[in-house]
Amino acid sequence: MSFSIVESYFNGTHGLSTADWAHTLEIPAHIYEGLKGYRYPTMLAIIFVAYFILRPLYHYGLDKGNLRRFPGLNCFAHISNLPFMIAAHKGHRSLDLVEMHKKYPVIRTGPNAVSFSSPKAIKDIYGHNTRALKDGQYRVTAGSHYHLADVIDRAEHARKRKVLSSAYALKNLEDWEFKVADKTARLIKQFDARCTAPLPADQSVPDKADLTIDYRAWTNFFTLDAIADIGLSEHLGFLDAGTDACLARRRDGTTWPVNYRDCLYQTARKQALLVWSYAWYPLLDKLSNALPFYARMSAFARGWDGIVLQRAHVRLARYAAGERLDDFFQALMEDRHGVPRNLEWGEVVAEVSIMMNAGSATTAIAMANVLHQLLKPGHAAVLRRLREEIDAALGEDDVVAPYGKVKHLPYLRAVLDESLRLWPPTSHGLPRETPAEGMVVAGHAIGGGVTVSQSALIAHRNEEIFPDADKFIPERFLGDAGKALQPYFISFSAGARGCIGRNITYLEQIVLLASVLHRYEFALERPDWEIERLETFNLLLGEMPLKVWRRQRRDE
Repeated sequence: MSFSIVESYFNGTHGLSTADWAHTLEIPAHIYEGLKGYRYPTMLAIIFVAYFILRPLYHYGLDKGNLRRFPGLNCFAHISNLPFMIAAHKGHRSLDLVEMHKKYPVIRTGPNAVSFSSPKAIKDIYGHNTRALKDGQYRVTAGSHYHLADVIDRAEHARKRKVLSSAYALKNLEDWEFKVADKTARLIKQFDARCTAPLPADQSVPDKADLTIDYRAWTNFFTLDAIADIGLSEHLGFLDAGTDACLARRRDGTTWPVNYRDCLYQTARKQALLVWSYAWYPLLDKLSNALPFYARMSAFARGWDGIVLQRAHVRLARYAAGERLDDFFQALMEDRHGVPRNLEWGEVVAEVSIMMNAGSATTAIAMANVLHQLLKPGHAAVLRRLREEIDAALGEDDVVAPYGKVKHLPYLRAVLDESLRLWPPTSHGLPRETPAEGMVVAGHAIGGGVTVSQSALIAHRNEEIFPDADKFIPERFLGDAGKALQPYFISFSAGARGCIGRNITYLEQIVLLASVLHRYEFALERPDWEIERLETFNLLLGEMPLKVWRRQRRDE
């Protein structure tokens, strides 16, 4: 079965003939004509040897990208993307690079890819005037239409950003605050129902039966409900039900039940495991389905496509019925004057997809990370200082923190930023491709068509910029010193391709964290407990079981 798939790929049913591949592999025409006399399996074997052994060695010697001078992830990374794919399967490739970058400022992660650690690389790769574009990874993982996050062409990106900027504008935060407040109130209702007796002063480890909430799951229910409301004016009801069960839609209009988070995260996981050799990714994606491990992830991917299609169709029906709602979807369909944008349906669905993905996943990760840091015994002073700031801003009757009361609290923002620095939700080094004529990155001349990147995790662990970089020190982000760090703080990337939704995530994080710290006490499973992390493109988190109980009133 696998051979037939490979054969069809080379025969042209996937768009490439043996002649195409012979040209790609730089096999001279007279040699190719000689090969045509061989039986197909023999010819295919010769092409495989040429592609996987001879061609990589040839290009390594040619060194068009001027990369041979850089140390590799390992000795094979100079000629193959396989080492990076293996690192991806281990689930912590960026953490491995952090350690390597302590010794080497530039690391070759593949035949045509390099990772940088110098702060100068941030502006060169991602700055407003960079000549680098998003690389082939965004092309091979895109659907039928590009969305704002994966579109490569600058003019097309500018068009999309103009369409969506009004929906994400800072002025809209006041209009959306009630939606975030509603989700916060629903989460608090669930936590109130799961509150336990206070942890005795002489006890540091709660009883297993008292670990009544999985904070990671509940914050994800929160962000999913919030972005569906903000973007589509839809009430998914995950916070009320305590589950992410929902419907996915097939193209024929029928539906089937799925779990939202599995579909979202497993789709990204499969891509992150296999995408690193762009030319081979379409084939690898298909061949991998012969193995149950990957086939299961592909089934979840179909579920994710169905979830997005269902959400888009439900909202389209409301729009067609004449509802005019202040949300993201409305901005896609018409401008602020009511003039239709006439976007293709595929583009609308693509934009709904990235909104429901990026608008929920990274914020939920950030929410869990920051509370985890605050609950560590070594950070008790940070938690105490933050609570004092929040308590001073809120009254006893403020169950849900009003955004206006907490949005300018300096220590609250510093705590959030320090958590985002220490564990950026998107740990993946966002890949960019150098222009054909090449460019200089952090003082190094890099040839044309090379993938260059700097992971936020690597940038944020740079001791020259962030002393004691492995420690949680919110004070570093206070005052003028904190402002000076902003050019090196890239949790939301940088430049023209920076995250358009950062205002929304700060709104959600600020309101939720202030609300739960004002109302509750929490305890980890044990003082030394650590959350599990798995890197895809984001740094996914495992469960976060907590004991929760109501704080005593300050006047008691």
